[in-house]
Amino acid sequence: MNTKMRRTVYGDFLSRDLGSGAWHLRTGAPAGPEIYLKGVESAAAQALRDSRVTAVEFEWRRDEVLLTLISSAGTRVLEARHAIIHEPLANLYEVLPLVRLDQAARRFWRRVFGLVRIPGGRHLLRLIARRARGPG
Repeated sequence: MNTKMRRTVYGDFLSRDLGSGAWHLRTGAPAGPEIYLKGVESAAAQALRDSRVTAVEFEWRRDEVLLTLISSAGTRVLEARHAIIHEPLANLYEVLPLVRLDQAARRFWRRVFGLVRIPGGRHLLRLIARRARGPG
């Protein structure tokens, strides 16, 4: 079965050359999408460098990704070996049932991590924990 996956991402993207055919496209928004491209041919890199992209259409194929860059300069089709889209969720941690630490718990863990940082602190912490457990 040869199904094609398609996706369109909108935003005012700034492109950055990471070297060796790798590119990073991101918006200025804190929770905006980020696109990582790998295996972009050098001739197509000029399109990424010169224009400000407003939308990117992806079509994942068997061995490559077909990218359609839409910008004020027009539409340009590129090929890449890999493409990753990262779309962060702004309020993700507020809806997860994570443990909330009170002031005493924060103080305890701050002391534990402070001990671990000093040379030999890990061993000292182990001795304290054995003593607190008692004989056993």
